Amino acid sequence: MGSLRFNYKKRLSYIPFVLVLLDLQHEGVQCGKNAEVENHLELGKKLLAAGQLADALSHFHAAVDEDPKNYMAYYRRATVYLAMGKSKSALPDLSNVVELKPDFTSARLQRGNLLLKQGKLDEAEEDFKKVLKSSPSAKEETDAKTQLIKCDEMQRLLVQTHREFNNEDYKTAAAQLDTLLETCVWDVALRELRAECYIQLGELGKAISDLKAATKLKNDNTAAFYKISTIYYKLGDHEMSLNEIRECLKLDPDHKQCFSHYKQVKKLNKQIMSAEELISEEKYTDAISKYESVMKTELNVPYYTMQAKERVCHCLSKNQQALEAIETCTEVLKSDPHNVNVLKDRAEAYLLDEQYHEAVRDYETAQEHSESDPQVKEGLERAQRLLKQSQKRDYYKILGVKRNAQKKEIIKAYRKQAQQWHPDNFQDEEEKKKAEQKFIDIASAKEVLTDPEMRRKFDEGQDPLDPENQQGGDNGGHHFHRGWNSWQGFNPFGSGSFNFKFQHN
Repeated sequence: MGSLRFNYKKRLSYIPFVLVLLDLQHEGVQCGKNAEVENHLELGKKLLAAGQLADALSHFHAAVDEDPKNYMAYYRRATVYLAMGKSKSALPDLSNVVELKPDFTSARLQRGNLLLKQGKLDEAEEDFKKVLKSSPSAKEETDAKTQLIKCDEMQRLLVQTHREFNNEDYKTAAAQLDTLLETCVWDVALRELRAECYIQLGELGKAISDLKAATKLKNDNTAAFYKISTIYYKLGDHEMSLNEIRECLKLDPDHKQCFSHYKQVKKLNKQIMSAEELISEEKYTDAISKYESVMKTELNVPYYTMQAKERVCHCLSKNQQALEAIETCTEVLKSDPHNVNVLKDRAEAYLLDEQYHEAVRDYETAQEHSESDPQVKEGLERAQRLLKQSQKRDYYKILGVKRNAQKKEIIKAYRKQAQQWHPDNFQDEEEKKKAEQKFIDIASAKEVLTDPEMRRKFDEGQDPLDPENQQGGDNGGHHFHRGWNSWQGFNPFGSGSFNFKFQHN
């Protein structure tokens, strides 16, 4: 009960209503005496005082059912509704009180306050004027006069707001609506008008906030749900768009606008989700095809085209289609030059195409905008190593193969090069020495690129045959050299592995 009493006090933003309820001036009023009705009213009053609002409400319901002409039963029930924050339910009860007892100034004053909050300015003004004509208490008179002045201010400001809106001065109109909504907090039309101002000003987050409030203030507000969905859609949030348009269709399954939009969003959402699932399964070619379908499905919202191209760029890079990836990624970066994900994907494509300077540049740009991204840090370090490595000996270039070449391609290229550069093919002494060195490089390239672990190290920017990269080795600051003598009699067309002998120059 303690927590109930606390909640009751916390929610009691309408203290004047309760005070009026308990005011002794109404305790002795005869309301068509009925023992059972009076019992419900008394029990409800005690429960209300104890903070047990739901139980009190049940007794006041019973009192109204027993005697629909009992204005005090309506008034007390309205008081509980207000304490519970249910102003919509309180308003009809207050109207019943005023109809049954027109000189009940407290009820009329409270109804006027609710009507003012709902933005029904003319009706509220009428209530406040009638309060002043019905011999009110000093406090009621003061309150009614104050609220009449407020009604007049709001009516004049509302005229100005519509004028500014029609003149397309949305910033001024929005500022005036801020003032109006401080008083008319439950006015759905004002919130929707301010949302439209925000849309015109490009402040879509604020527009969504006002429209969501409008859906709560008006239960069947399909128009607001539709507008929220279209805003989310234009922002690229297809999942939220789908959620909101479903709310519209729950209210009206036959709503033409909502159903048409629902079909479009659902189709697009399905394509995007399917494409992302294919990417997670590393089926990049299929994912590219699916994202191409996304671009065909939605031609009028640029966000989805750019998002699709961004993901196609990623897939091409992952699929080791370097040139295509570079082209697509570059197109995206023209519109979004600081897109870290696209910069990373293009950098990887540049590495595949052995454009190391460009890869380093992209990773450096990405790092400027995402210093804490571990992928960027690792990628930059790797690109820098590969750039440095490319300025020394590149096993891929020696064999004339791409960095993504398969083992069969590497062996084929090796055999062709070894046949061409075998020293026995040369008679001139200088040419033979040149061929010997070339043959050694070809054999070294074949050894590194056909060994998965050695190739992995080389792809990370380390030369596994360079003594500088060997742990525990003393290279004396010299580069290694493999002697031709160790290769004499070797068959370059065999499939066996090699055992190299290292000699210092």
